[in-house]
Amino acid sequence: MSRPHPFQSKRLLFRAIEDSDDDFLHSVQSDPFAYANSSARLHVPESMAATKRWKKHVIEESILAVVICLSPPELPGQSPEPPIPIGVISLTASPAHVAHHRNSMISVDIVAAYQGKGYGSEAIRWALKWGFQTAGLHSIGIEAFGFNEGAVRLYARLGFKEEGRRRECLWYEGEWWDEVQFGMLDREWREMVKWE
Repeated sequence: MSRPHPFQSKRLLFRAIEDSDDDFLHSVQSDPFAYANSSARLHVPESMAATKRWKKHVIEESILAVVICLSPPELPGQSPEPPIPIGVISLTASPAHVAHHRNSMISVDIVAAYQGKGYGSEAIRWALKWGFQTAGLHSIGIEAFGFNEGAVRLYARLGFKEEGRRRECLWYEGEWWDEVQFGMLDREWREMVKWE
């Protein structure tokens, strides 16, 4: 019986973040619309130095931090094309004094040109499998800003349960918005994948 590749899903490959990824990561971080959907920081133009600080933080503070790559089609008689980086996904690491609770948070960013094609959903499903099955986590959370209605709907559709809402804690485009907190337990994930 062949085992599935641990860093691959149906259409995607997941690889380590490398020093050579700085330009790609900067393209992700400097997209003002994607940044607004993933960061509550005051929105200012992103410098390469800020991107490098973010990269260092993600690598050092995560149990998993990978580049999401699209597998190009293999054409007969041609040498394979390299995978195309389309995003980043990570699972936060807990500080050592609370690591025994086995909780984590997912963060995901997909490049604008590849959004709306199901790649984010596929990457999140892969990260859930890795987190629960490989890392032995008990709970994985994800957050969405209230103005990002697509993310709120997506996370519910993926099986996350709404666990809380920080009311009007985000100031964006001249309005107050909620931060919506979602979570999934390992037993909920196992029950869900049993029927897929």
